[in-house]
Formats: sequence, structure tokens, C-alpha cells
Amino acid sequence: MRHSAGVAAIAAQVLIFAAFALLPGQAAALSSHADPNAYLFNLSFGDLQQELATARQAGQRGLFIMFGNDDCPWCEKMKSEVFSLPEVQKYYRKYFRVLEVDTEGDTPVTDFSGHEMSAKDFAFKGFHIRATPVFIFFDLDSKPVMRYTGATSGVKEFMLLGKFVVEGHYKEETFIAYKRRQLAAEGGPE
Repeated sequence: MRHSAGVAAIAAQVLIFAAFALLPGQAAALSSHADPNAYLFNLSFGDLQQELATARQAGQRGLFIMFGNDDCPWCEKMKSEVFSLPEVQKYYRKYFRVLEVDTEGDTPVTDFSGHEMSAKDFAFKGFHIRATPVFIFFDLDSKPVMRYTGATSGVKEFMLLGKFVVEGHYKEETFIAYKRRQLAAEGGPE
């Protein structure tokens, strides 16, 4: 009986040691992710004309809007696996004013023409958003230049999407053609 109590005590100590030994690695892994609500999405008061003016002043290419909602598992997947990465946040914040529109929300949005409506009406009536997420890139003249529906396959595809717009490839080819060309140049699929 005494022997098994000693073994149990040693086992407990080993487990505690192992747990503390993992903490530095876990801390490093956690530090490689940052909350997209704090580090990707810009705080917005819903006036898209003002958002475009802010993007112009910052020397950005335009707006990037994610249309999503709290019940969307693909939106959450994008936020936790893609939007939380500092390299994604840095790139997108450099080139775009990054906004989120709740497709089920009643928050007022003032569209590019100055008309105020609820976020859900802006999404549905303005852009026919029926599924989420939907990503739309707008140039500095409020023209939608790229629309992508659904979660990307991962970070690489999401970064290609941004570069497709930033480098102006949308003017000459489809995203699918651009992506195939880029992946072939790199030697294969994602």
C-alpha cells in the first residue's frame, strides 16, 4: 500500500514537471497568434465614405470587408486559423482598411452613397450576401474589384487573394488563373 502511494506521488510530480516543461513551447505557439479583432479589423463607425477617406490618407489601396456573423463556423475558422497570424494582419493592414460587417446585425452602416441602413440590409440588399463568409475588396473609388465567397483553403490562398488585388492582377485575369500560375511557379499546390 505504501509503495503504491509513493509511485502515485512520483507520477504526480512527473506530470506536474511535464506540464511546466510544456508551458514555454505553448507560450511561444500562442504568441504567434494575435486576436484579429484587435490586430486586423479596424474600429469602424460604419461610415464607408469616411473609411475610404481614411484609406486614401493612409496610402492604402482600398477597403477589405469581411461579411460574416457570430453563427458562421467558417468565419470563426478564418479568424482563428488565418486572421490571427501576425504576417496576415501586417500585410492586410498595410494595404487595406480592414472592416467586418455582421450580416445579421442591426448596427447602422452608411454606404458609399451616403445612405444609412442596418448592417444586414447593407449586406443582403447592397451585395446579395446569402452565405458567409464573403470577402469583398473595394478600390478607393468604392468599386468592388474582387469578391470571394467562403473560407479560403488556408493562409497561403488568403495571402494570394490579397496580392491578387494589391498587384492589380484582377484587372487582367481571374483569381483562379492567377492562383494556378502562382502555385505552378512555386512548384505545386498549397
